[in-house]
Formats: sequence, C-alpha cells, structure tokens
Amino acid sequence: MTTPRFTRKELIAALNDDLAREYQAIIAYVVYSQILKGAEYMAIAGELETHAAEELQHAITIAKHIDYLGGTPVTTPLSVKLSDDPATLLRADLENENNTIRNYRERVQQCEALAEYGIAEDVREILRQEQEHQTDLATALGENVPDVSARSSSVKHD
Repeated sequence: MTTPRFTRKELIAALNDDLAREYQAIIAYVVYSQILKGAEYMAIAGELETHAAEELQHAITIAKHIDYLGGTPVTTPLSVKLSDDPATLLRADLENENNTIRNYRERVQQCEALAEYGIAEDVREILRQEQEHQTDLATALGENVPDVSARSSSVKHD
C-alpha cells in the first residue's frame, strides 16, 4: 500500500482554511444582506440571508470534521471587504465563492486519497450549495457563472 501524499495533519490545516473562509462568508452575507440598497438588489439581499444560514451549517460541518480528525477548529475569519458600491460587494462575494469552490473540489480529492469518504461526501454537499451561491451572485451581477475548473497548479500544458 502506498502512503498518501497528503496527510491527516495537512487535511486538518486545509479544513481550517476552509472554516476561516466559511466564517468570512457568514459575516459577509449577514452584513451585505442588510446594507445592499436599491430595488435592483432587494431579491439578492433576501437570498444572501439564506446564504448566511447555509454558510453557518457549512462551518459547523467543517468544524465537526476537524475535531473528528483530531484538530482544533480555528476561530478567526478571513477579512470581509466593505464598499459603498453594491456591485463591488457582490463581486467580492462572487470571487470568494469561486475560491471556495476551487478549494472544496480539491478537498474532496484529498479526503478520498485518505479514505475519509464520509468527510468527502459532506464536502460534496457543501460544494453543491456553494455552486448555487455562485450562480445566484453571478445572476445578480448580470454575468455568466465563472468557470473555475482550472487551477494554476493543475493546468496541463501540451
């Protein structure tokens, strides 16, 4: 049997990075849902409240798995961008979701490499919801959903 290139300790660290991003999302969605002004933003503001509740569930799930793996969940969020421009706020949220999706796709592979299939399944469900958030934000900005399938470190060159 070959040793995985990724260790449980590294998975704990990566999940803690994810947890800090979930905290960031909770704060951003709570704040943005209340400060977005204008008729064109009322629908997305309500949706952001729903996103905040979903992100809290994600944080609880990730923290549970960090504890299961023998780690201690982090307590500090990544920073949250503020602006007077609603489009700037939504764009910051969209970029955060893009990064989150990239990271969770990687996390599924890492969990499976360590035979942590239960964690991988929970991360897949979180990933599905994050992709819905990405779609909601892109739609609110009047854009197509960004393709975040390529990572700079894993792009193949022919």
